[in-house]
Amino acid sequence: MRQLLRTNDPVTIAIATSLLQGEDIDCFEMDVNMSVLEGSLGILPRRLMVPEAQYDRAVRVMRDNGIDVDE
Repeated sequence: MRQLLRTNDPVTIAIATSLLQGEDIDCFEMDVNMSVLEGSLGILPRRLMVPEAQYDRAVRVMRDNGIDVDE
């Protein structure tokens, strides 16, 4: 798995996940349960991971839709 996106904006994560699923790209959201440690403030970023083999395609999908990715 490779990190595609890191943000503390839940809307961006939801949109990115939906776009990836629409293109049949597997993705996994990490750090979802970190809100227990931070008290639901939303200060700790969440990471969206994709398989290494699908990373390049996932980056293209994100860029085509105006979402910045971590590289």
